[in-house]
Amino acid sequence: MKVLVFGAGVIGCYLTHVLCTSGQDVTLLARGAWKDTLESHGLELRHHLQRKTTLDHPTVTDHIDPAIRWDAVFAAMPYHQMQKILPQLALANTDLVVLIGNNMRAAAMQKELLRLSSTPKEILFAFQVTGGDRLQDHAIVERFGKAGLDIGALHSRPSQAAQEKLTTLFKNTGYKMRWQPDMEAFLFCHPAAVLPIAYLAYACDGDLRRSTRKQRKQMLDAPAEAYDRLIQLGIPILPEKDDLFYRPGPRRFLMRILYFIMAKSSIGDLIACNHCRNAVAEMEMLDRDFTALLERDGTPSMPVWNALKAQMPSWDKLHQAYDKKRKQ
Repeated sequence: MKVLVFGAGVIGCYLTHVLCTSGQDVTLLARGAWKDTLESHGLELRHHLQRKTTLDHPTVTDHIDPAIRWDAVFAAMPYHQMQKILPQLALANTDLVVLIGNNMRAAAMQKELLRLSSTPKEILFAFQVTGGDRLQDHAIVERFGKAGLDIGALHSRPSQAAQEKLTTLFKNTGYKMRWQPDMEAFLFCHPAAVLPIAYLAYACDGDLRRSTRKQRKQMLDAPAEAYDRLIQLGIPILPEKDDLFYRPGPRRFLMRILYFIMAKSSIGDLIACNHCRNAVAEMEMLDRDFTALLERDGTPSMPVWNALKAQMPSWDKLHQAYDKKRKQ
């Protein structure tokens, strides 16, 4: 099948690798020096936990050609940039578009993409749990197992046709499709777990090794307050029972061990800190939109959440610190 991946960050690069492994005809949309590297050297990924390096040679482009027919288009862009690329995605000659990543505005983006498109499209939303870092000539990928996509439509699972197509696209790769019944709810829930990690990463100047035991406990307690608020707002918890990882019981014990490992090793850098350092604008937008959701019907009581967030610098200071470093 002929597939386009729009976005060549760590998520888009790993997705491209998996699709190449499946034997698909893959085109990766990239720009600038990274596009030149991909064309001259290929897509080199160093899989950190798996201790292996892979090299793929997808077709590389810097634009969408409306004359080309795609079986599927995946957009793997930071949240704060996804809205900007919708006019380009609308040009894609395809009946299946998948937007991957943080997204608190999924309904509005779907409406806008359909309005701009001249051909019918099924719009799906997805999340791929991978971290890492993109360097000058290769990318480092941090993942557990083969990874996969939590994927669905706004308030339903993908159509049967879409499920069959996606299953075929990733055949024989071990990459898993987890069909979700309500991706808007899923994407509303995700920041409850992600933002406390970001707050602590920023409070520790981008290095979780500096965190204290008290701070790590706050990072584990804060999500429960956010999940409680989501439940009050009538938003279903997805994935189901994810909130139990932050409440007393065996799941919380496992999460506490994971957070300790994450805070004391390079895994934390690749899963969380690198992204926080390189994506201040995305995390700020996610924080602003999630806060607006939590305060929809009044200001909730979230003492641990607020205490953890208060330890990080202001977003203006974070931009000054990390945006400057990225340009150096």
